[in-house]
Amino acid sequence: MVKREAFNGESVACLSAGWLNAPSLEFGHPKLHELGPSDLTARSILLIAPCGAWSRLTAQKNKDIMKTAVSAYDLVKTYPKGKDRALDGLSLEVAEGTVLGVLGPNGAGKTTCVRVLSTLLKPDSGTATVAGIDVIKHPDQVRKIIGLSGQYAAVDESLTGWDNLVMFGRLYHLSQSAAKQRATELLEQFHLTESAKRAITTYSGGMRRRLDLAAALIVRPKVLFLDEPTTGLDPRGRLDMWEVIKDLVAGGATLLLTTQYLEEADQLADRIAVIDHGKVIANGTADELKTQVGGEKLEVTVAANQTAATKAALELVAGHTANVDEQFNRVSVAVTGGSSALTEAVRALDSRSINIIDLALKRPSLDDVFLALTGHIAEEEPVIEEKRRKR
Repeated sequence: MVKREAFNGESVACLSAGWLNAPSLEFGHPKLHELGPSDLTARSILLIAPCGAWSRLTAQKNKDIMKTAVSAYDLVKTYPKGKDRALDGLSLEVAEGTVLGVLGPNGAGKTTCVRVLSTLLKPDSGTATVAGIDVIKHPDQVRKIIGLSGQYAAVDESLTGWDNLVMFGRLYHLSQSAAKQRATELLEQFHLTESAKRAITTYSGGMRRRLDLAAALIVRPKVLFLDEPTTGLDPRGRLDMWEVIKDLVAGGATLLLTTQYLEEADQLADRIAVIDHGKVIANGTADELKTQVGGEKLEVTVAANQTAATKAALELVAGHTANVDEQFNRVSVAVTGGSSALTEAVRALDSRSINIIDLALKRPSLDDVFLALTGHIAEEEPVIEEKRRKR
């Protein structure tokens, strides 16, 4: 119910949900701050504004709500027996129609985060919503609008690819004909038509991952959770999966993607949340995160007996300590000023008769970001493409 009244010659509007115990007051009126608990019912929300601004305020609010597809606030999850805190106040948001890359080392809490948001695990505390639906209060509603692809392909190896997708369709309560039609569409979309009637045991790791992702799209979900979708794939399989994910994004999908691969996050994500020890320790676009590391990096490769002189020269140019990689006879240092710093470094090295084998001015990479934020390099799991899990 919207109630309009005149106050000091200006129309004001008060929105309520079938209740109104409080008077209508304009913004800034002193009595607005005098409202106490007795003025409002337990379910009351009082929104007051000049009518001319009311439509703009509500329209902007609705627009902002629609932009957020996934939100989590202060999620905490401990196990077993409260000793291991997998999530320690984790908060994040995913904008509608974008990809959030959740980046972190093994044990950082990535999978626990996905399990909570996809209703597979209940947090100890905190709140989370998907498409505006409370994950904890209404998990059944959330499951109807999401898709999930875990770290390992959740397919039945005793069935063919076709049979697997039809089975998933039936589990989602599609009719037999609708399930068959959807299976045909997905097999074509993921380039699996020729292998549709083959047993899963004959599929490569990349084919299994594509089939698993296809199964997650049976009901055309609004939001898709991908938990390390390329783990265990060889480089070719990983590139193929990237193309599949890019196609989904181009089609307007909203994705939350967890990964250990820095290049993967750089390639696929609109924004990246770096988590460690169950917390988000940095959040932004890849460029924003790289900027946080600061400046650019000058790398010089020289002869083995010239690394010490090179280090001294670069430290004079940069004004702080340079790093030496003895294995590759490479000296690096963070600099500011871009090309001017490069020119000054070349002059300093030339004045010392240092033979430059290679010289490069680089922006920070996500590897640099990860190292700066977590204190260690990212660890990738070994390739196990052809490994078969025993049933």
